[in-house]
Amino acid sequence: MTHQLPQGAGYAIVVGLGLVFAAAMILTTFILRRYQREIITSEEFSTAGRSVETGLIAAAVVSSWTWAATLLTSSTQAYKYGVSGPYFYAAGACVQVILFAFLAIKAKQKAPEAHTYLEIVKARYGGAVHGVFIFFAIVTNILVTSMLLTGGSATINDLTGMNTTACIFLLPLGVMVYTLFGGIKATFLTDYIHTIAIIVIIMTFAFTAYATSSKLGSPGKVWELVTAAGQAHPVSGNAEGSYLTMHSRSGGIFFVINIVGNFGTVFLDNGYWNKAIASSPASALPGYVLGGLSWFAIPWLTATTMGLACIALESDPSFPSYPQRLSSEDVSAGLVLPTAAVAIMGKGGAVATLFMVFMAVTSAMSAELIAVSSIVSYDIYKGYINPKASGKNIIVVSHASVIFFSVAMSGLSTGFWYAGISMTYLYLLMGVIISAAVVPASLTLLWKQQNAIAAGVSPVLGTILALMSWLVCTHSEYGEINVVTSSEDNPMLTGNVVALLSPLVFVPILTYIFKPQNFDWEILKNIKRVDETEEIEKAISSPEEDLESSEDAENANGEPEKLLPITSKMESLIKTMSTSHREIYRAKMEEEHLRIASKKAGYLCMFLAIALLVVWPMPMYGSSYIFSRKFFTGWVAVGIIWIFFSGFSVIIFPLFEGRNGIYTSLRGIYWDLSGQTHKLREWQESNPDKLHVVQSQVSMEARRSAQLMDADNIQELDEVLK
Repeated sequence: MTHQLPQGAGYAIVVGLGLVFAAAMILTTFILRRYQREIITSEEFSTAGRSVETGLIAAAVVSSWTWAATLLTSSTQAYKYGVSGPYFYAAGACVQVILFAFLAIKAKQKAPEAHTYLEIVKARYGGAVHGVFIFFAIVTNILVTSMLLTGGSATINDLTGMNTTACIFLLPLGVMVYTLFGGIKATFLTDYIHTIAIIVIIMTFAFTAYATSSKLGSPGKVWELVTAAGQAHPVSGNAEGSYLTMHSRSGGIFFVINIVGNFGTVFLDNGYWNKAIASSPASALPGYVLGGLSWFAIPWLTATTMGLACIALESDPSFPSYPQRLSSEDVSAGLVLPTAAVAIMGKGGAVATLFMVFMAVTSAMSAELIAVSSIVSYDIYKGYINPKASGKNIIVVSHASVIFFSVAMSGLSTGFWYAGISMTYLYLLMGVIISAAVVPASLTLLWKQQNAIAAGVSPVLGTILALMSWLVCTHSEYGEINVVTSSEDNPMLTGNVVALLSPLVFVPILTYIFKPQNFDWEILKNIKRVDETEEIEKAISSPEEDLESSEDAENANGEPEKLLPITSKMESLIKTMSTSHREIYRAKMEEEHLRIASKKAGYLCMFLAIALLVVWPMPMYGSSYIFSRKFFTGWVAVGIIWIFFSGFSVIIFPLFEGRNGIYTSLRGIYWDLSGQTHKLREWQESNPDKLHVVQSQVSMEARRSAQLMDADNIQELDEVLK
């Protein structure tokens, strides 16, 4: 296949745009530090002060869950199985994010100061079980990052001819830099920017294919061409061989594999727990639910557009491989989307795809880097090597782990590429390897009877059984085991289902054989943050810092006067506010809010899971209905409406929620540029309670005070406030 863009375009995007994002994030970190007094302590690096609002949580969930596989594999499924592929991909991976909202609430409710879910495992079961779950968590991050790099580099190589190995090593570069400077806050902010770009490009693809393209131009035209393609080369296992039906045997098998595998990559990926921990108590539930629903439209509409467009245009001379269809190797590598983009939009489509895939890879990888650095710094380094580690020590370890993981994953992904292990293969395999830990991990927060033996042994037994089932099924059906035979439907289905469901048998048996634990949930509240008061005070009061670096002010007599540090005022304010009636009452109400939210989350998650997995697809699957022209037009219209909902939720809403912080920063920039820096200093000294560092510390101290109060104290406090 001829490359649509020169190699220079690949290097410009991978290196140039990556460094632009890194520079922008460094600048943003400086702005937040100068104008809102955000100090990058170890807490800020991994939790963003536990104060992120709903809209930004939703945008981060959308961005983190929009891997290269989200765009490429979903389009591949549409190309292979028709309209069922996009839906089965979207629904099969959306439900886990929504269900995770329930666990996120439980984590914030029972362990409000934890940094990772592994800390919760250790506090409940001890070091041995902790080690088991560290293994599964790291393996999850390795698999996800490998998919990002192999899928992204294959697409960039196809479009530009850029050397694949160079691409694999250069893609993490910019991500690594801005993650080092900004921590998880950098991840949130870049996630937001990446999400804007991805949604805009998806809208462009959809409107081009279904409205303005001279080759397609309407849902009706796409329906005609796809119908003709189904007659020319019918799909085995689909109703009447049509691409326009939800009744697809292979599509249904992929649906199950997708559900199982993505339980592992959500529930065991510390990146999603990082975001839950970083959210404010009121934002965890709506943030994850809104993020999950917003994400649904991305693979659904992308694949319904690009996967079907690839089918429709294969007989057109503009198709890159005309008169041949795409090879199985190209399909497995995820090249359906870039091929369709080139067929519809020419070089413009190639540029858009290159940009979108770069955004998807880098945004998701940033979350993986934070996830691994949190595990290494809090669970391994602080947990076993230096239990009394200071915040500064943890930051150093976090930075080192980000660098090491980036380089190591580039090497491993290169090995996968040379071995012929594609993104699609890893996507199908991940559930077999990791999903046996999903049930024990979830029950750690949901069932107090599960004991340490059940929690630690069942994931190991489940994984061994899943691998055996996968390989035995492969050999019995195909007579040999290799990459091709082991990726077939039945072996992958068998391994994935055994991995997820076998712990449902092992856990209760092991729990009742070795006696239930009857765990006291209050123990989890003993997990504490690192005391970083000294680092915060030093950063705020340092005379060479930000505001103090300008010329000394003059007093009323015209004599130089050293600017007063605001540390003493902040320290006094933190102590006063954190023990005030109102702050303690607010912290106690947060606990009550989480208790109510956990009940709502249970019902809401159950409703959405049944709606997306059963009520919507199953009647259409069972009836073998083949889409009419009018029905297909409506199907596409719903997807376009849904992507507008996604755009509002993760683009407009976060701006509205963050309007005060944006105004504060822009006003400070204006004061600096107009030579009125003294106004910024005066505002910060007179309004220390509005600075991020104070709010974070006050919230922590007030929550601890609230935990020590009983019901009678709270009732008395309520009366005082009234």
